[in-house]
Amino acid sequence: MTPEATPENPAAPRASWRDGLVVYFQPRVLIVLLLGFSAGLPFSLAGQTLQAWMTESGVDIKTIGLFAAIGVPYLAKFAWSPIVDALDVPLLSRLFGRRRGWLLLTQLMLIAAIALLALCDPSRSPALVALAALLVTTASATQDIVIDAFRVESLPEKEQAAGMASYVAAYRIAALVSGAGALFMVSGFVTLGLDKQTAYNATYLLMALLVLIGIAATLAATEPAQSARAEADHAAHSRDSALGRMTSTAMASLADFFTRDAAVAVLLFVTLFKLADALASAMTTTFVLKIGFSRIELATIIKGVGFAAALLGGFAGGSVARAYPLSTSLWIGGLLQSVAILAFSWQAIVGADAGWLTFAITVENFTSALGTVTFVAYLSALCGNPLHTATQYALLTALTAFGRTIFALGSGYLAEASGWVGYFAICAASAIPSFILLAYLQRRGHFATLETAKG
Repeated sequence: MTPEATPENPAAPRASWRDGLVVYFQPRVLIVLLLGFSAGLPFSLAGQTLQAWMTESGVDIKTIGLFAAIGVPYLAKFAWSPIVDALDVPLLSRLFGRRRGWLLLTQLMLIAAIALLALCDPSRSPALVALAALLVTTASATQDIVIDAFRVESLPEKEQAAGMASYVAAYRIAALVSGAGALFMVSGFVTLGLDKQTAYNATYLLMALLVLIGIAATLAATEPAQSARAEADHAAHSRDSALGRMTSTAMASLADFFTRDAAVAVLLFVTLFKLADALASAMTTTFVLKIGFSRIELATIIKGVGFAAALLGGFAGGSVARAYPLSTSLWIGGLLQSVAILAFSWQAIVGADAGWLTFAITVENFTSALGTVTFVAYLSALCGNPLHTATQYALLTALTAFGRTIFALGSGYLAEASGWVGYFAICAASAIPSFILLAYLQRRGHFATLETAKG
């Protein structure tokens, strides 16, 4: 039966599920997938893998703890995102285009930073390791800014969710390669006769070379058509100072967003949509260990079944966002990810039941990934002006992270006060404000406006 047209989907009929599968093989989506791999590589190299290297090198635990600060660029990247929108990269932008020039620059910076980290010795100079790792995360965060802008501008609306699902899947796989994969590689080099320091050096150098996958994707990609408008704007302001252009871009980006209808409600919705999921995730590991599971059991379920469920959930989210109007896909993603949290309330009742934990982790990872992809499709739809894509998207994602971080600060106190059954029930209920805002925005025609603009 052919669905009727709606205000949010004037171009009925909806896409079929078969079309939803085929979209993942579109050249533009495959390019985004490869860029996702390039984006995911640095995550573990500056995180878990680096911690393992420092631990085996004899660095004291207090110093290792301080290395958490190298993740600050991921939270603060919005501060320099206007540079990506306002300025072109000398030579590279002229040869490859505005977005692709920036992609190449950040990828070359990433290779150089990882190679520098590979040449360090944590036991001799932790400070140099910290500097190199900070360069890695800064280059990585900047690459994230550019990839987000490139994805939003290069993919048509019907491919946005599929592009994000592919990006997330490749990101997770790359993080696994540079995490568990890198540690296996170190063990392999040690087996071949290398000492641990040299084994880590060699592994990091090989990881740096894997960024070439992202460079290959950049070279194979086509510059987004929307770049022509931005290039014309840059040419018109070519005599302005770089600082002046960055400042005006930042101010114009904010003005462009806040002149929209219901802008405050949109920002609140962006902040609250993933709140329930974030609160639950903040205490999941502690909860599982507290009720009697071992670290090995937790790692096996999360890294095994949970990882596969997250990948499948991401692709399911892409299919949902393609098959349904934007508001409908948000309802589906939001409801599923909040209801799934209640599986942990039941886990608290049944105790250390491995079968139920496998189910709970599977459902939570699947629905969380599905909700994330539908949500990112919405964020992408909000960033429709090519002059401000990088700045606005970075601001929105920073707002999401800010809300998640701030609200999660009291999760431990809440869990202690309410007990585990009550805690996860409260987590699920915390999604209600976002549903109220979603209904409000839907009634105001917010999503219909976005669909029309994209269409």
